Amino acid sequence: MFADHIILFLQSLSSPTGLPKEVRILNPYQDASTMALCRKFYQKYYTDSKPRNMIIGINPGRFGSGLTGIPFTDPVHLAKFCGIENLLPKKKELSSTFIYEMITAYGGPEKFYSRFYFGAVSPLGFTKADKNLNYYDDVKLQEKLGPFIISCMNTQLDFGLDRNVAYCLGEGANYKFLRKLNAQHQFFKEIIPLAHPRFILQYKSKSKSEYIQQYLKALTPTPGKAVS
Repeated sequence: MFADHIILFLQSLSSPTGLPKEVRILNPYQDASTMALCRKFYQKYYTDSKPRNMIIGINPGRFGSGLTGIPFTDPVHLAKFCGIENLLPKKKELSSTFIYEMITAYGGPEKFYSRFYFGAVSPLGFTKADKNLNYYDDVKLQEKLGPFIISCMNTQLDFGLDRNVAYCLGEGANYKFLRKLNAQHQFFKEIIPLAHPRFILQYKSKSKSEYIQQYLKALTPTPGKAVS
């Protein structure tokens, strides 16, 4: 089942080596309580073998998936929308807030997760000077991560992902990197960029409803187009 593949993948993640000395790896899956939450989540929504479209973020941050292990799902939304209670600090994270508003507009978690799988260019996160670090913010880090990123993507494709279309969260650096990588390795036939949730709520909050509609339009197959 899809859930089994995901859980094994997360449990088996090993830290890439040779990274810049000042960079620290954020691996939430080394924590037993975090993995327990991941099992509950994936066994709730992914106990089938249906193909799903991948939505690709950047890498985990300290206050969202860095805590729960579930992309774009902070402790508050994990409990409120997914019904998975947890003892983690109940602090909302901007990206998670937007994503769950979008998921609600889509039709709810059950419907959404039956079609989509959230991943990231790097399933492990990074910090520098105790602050979140995106993989593309450090040139040396990005270069060293290349083999790790490619290996992780190939492993996830074997889950049974739909290779026709994937979605990139971030229309700038994340999309530029992913588009170049995809041109080299042909992971997907097409990658559609979407504005990053944090960017939307931090800089375009007044247009939040419009961005939600943009997401729904991009994620909903047009009439006559095959559904994955």
